Amino acid sequence: MSLTDWRSLHGDFFQDQKVLVTGGAGFIGSHLAEALVKLGARVTVLDDLVGGDRANIKPLETQGLEFVEGSILDQAIVAKCCTGGRFVFHQAALGSVPWSVAEPMRFHEVNVKGTLNVLEAARAAGVERITFAASSSAYGDSPTLPKIETMPPLCKSPYAATKLAGEALMRAYSASYGLDTACLRYFNIFGPRQNANSAYAAVIAAFAKALGAGERPLIFGDGEQSRDFTYVDNAVQANLLAARQAEPIGGEVLNVACGLRITVNQLAQQMARMMDRPNLTPCYEAERAGDVKHSLADLTAIKKVLGYDPIVDFEQGLAETVRWYASVLV
Repeated sequence: MSLTDWRSLHGDFFQDQKVLVTGGAGFIGSHLAEALVKLGARVTVLDDLVGGDRANIKPLETQGLEFVEGSILDQAIVAKCCTGGRFVFHQAALGSVPWSVAEPMRFHEVNVKGTLNVLEAARAAGVERITFAASSSAYGDSPTLPKIETMPPLCKSPYAATKLAGEALMRAYSASYGLDTACLRYFNIFGPRQNANSAYAAVIAAFAKALGAGERPLIFGDGEQSRDFTYVDNAVQANLLAARQAEPIGGEVLNVACGLRITVNQLAQQMARMMDRPNLTPCYEAERAGDVKHSLADLTAIKKVLGYDPIVDFEQGLAETVRWYASVLV
């Protein structure tokens, strides 16, 4: 259940608008699809279910959502899903830094070639705008904080490189074909429905699973690495604001975050306390290849371009997330 009343924020703008959410059965995509259904949009979800779960959107299918099982590598399916659509919310991708280090060719194929397929299909279908799920991993390990969109990218992993390539394609298509695009650089998005069972699970999901099972959470490195943890409703809000923007965005890169830095040690302590496991202190292993030490977003650009402000803060979002994991990890 969303913490946000989307109608109060967006009114009837999306009513009866045909939209496509690629990766819409995944974590962020399913929250975006849910918000769009609540806003009255005619939503198609395209997902190959490699990282997504149809259960995430099954309740929405009774409310008019159309689910298409397929890959963004299938040009014909992508073209069919784009036909007649006004907006495309491109969330589909292989995620995870360590997984990309293990399988760089696969990440390039899906995240770069797949994104090109989406752009081509959207261009042919006359789509008005694509919002692209970019990643703060593009900043790499520059010591400068907060991260500002004009900083040079310093990718440390194949995943980051594929996301940066996607940004370049978005900007190129806006410049070459008049297909407007927006690149939303997500900073450590978390919330309900984030998969805790993957070997590459994000840290909040992995901590929730361990603590729920009565096990000590595992931290890679010394735990003093910090992240701008961002509740999923903020990512949804950024996408909706970008779609609604009256002026062309032109492929501009915009940070999506809360502008607050939390260390992984602080996170582990807070989650252990919230889950009534204060005695379960972390255990530590060597840091992983490709991991970034610190991450914090500057929100000046997205506020100026989209009027974005975080709508759910870290504390409120973490409490809701912990409640959700407690209800499902039994």
